[in-house]
Amino acid sequence: MTDFAKLLGDEADSLLNHTCTGFKKEDLYLPGPDYVDRVLIDNDRSPHVLRNMQTLFNHGRLAGTGYLGILPVDQGIEHSAGASFAPNPMYFDPKNIVELAIEGGCNCVASTLGVLSSVARRYAHKIPMMLKLNHNETLTYPAIYDQTMFAQVEQAHEMGCVAVGATIYYGSPDCRRQIQEVSEAFERAHELGMVTVLWSYLRNADFKKDGTDYHVASDLTGQAIHMAATIKADIVKQKLAETNNGYRTIGFGHTHDKVYDELTSDHPIDLARYQVANCFMGRAGLINSGGGSKGHSDLGEAVRTAVINKRAGGMGLISGRKAFQKPMKEGVELLNAIQDVYLSKDITIA
Repeated sequence: MTDFAKLLGDEADSLLNHTCTGFKKEDLYLPGPDYVDRVLIDNDRSPHVLRNMQTLFNHGRLAGTGYLGILPVDQGIEHSAGASFAPNPMYFDPKNIVELAIEGGCNCVASTLGVLSSVARRYAHKIPMMLKLNHNETLTYPAIYDQTMFAQVEQAHEMGCVAVGATIYYGSPDCRRQIQEVSEAFERAHELGMVTVLWSYLRNADFKKDGTDYHVASDLTGQAIHMAATIKADIVKQKLAETNNGYRTIGFGHTHDKVYDELTSDHPIDLARYQVANCFMGRAGLINSGGGSKGHSDLGEAVRTAVINKRAGGMGLISGRKAFQKPMKEGVELLNAIQDVYLSKDITIA
């Protein structure tokens, strides 16, 4: 088992022993082996969606826990294939992306239409697949930041996917169109029995002010999460909150002093707990992203993020670049270390 305290270093005591008081754990719908029967049974999803959600929960090293470890590899479009796969060229072959997810004990592999369709017949029955429907491509010059539909929901269904994913850039000039497109796509996915996952990101140059990046503010990401749940995302992917006071510092929108004075603090688990609360108190699952690869610090950062997510009441981690931009053996070890956090009975809900 991974030595969490060693990897967390000076933060170990603070992260492993913190107790949240703004939103108490007793008020949350927490992940667990009975999550579908205990939580999802209240909603309007069809039996097919519930079955596919349980399929996600039943696969990989985290099977039976109610937690998810997902390998996402859509960076070939989002960041360019060269930027993504040159560090480890074996992943230009889609087969190796899926093999990493299998060897790494993941619940699911999420990728693009091209990646999954090129190997679907070989792997759809071996690991749950999630098709990412839209992307921001970076070949347009000058660069633009928008999410364009690359795939249809029906294509995901036909190749055997159990889930679809999409991104909305909340705060961007085109977010209203993206909200409409993704909402319609998610409704169709539910009709076909698939789980819906939203990459609920912020994108606006004015969200950076005085040297602080409020794209990762708890209050702003929390509102993006709330809107994700509103368009019926079953699972919401969000960056781990690193700061707060986005509304008040930027000076826009609507908030309440109680958000900052009582419901959150500057502790990272409290910031993440506010994200969970905006997932309808856990009726939608929160998975945090693993972030980019920095090399030697990847393992410690991945474990730290997983500890914060789990103790806040989140449902798991979705980590890509930290795993596939290194040799497969090291990638598997990193994915397993993340899973160890959710398997550990010593790491409890704060």
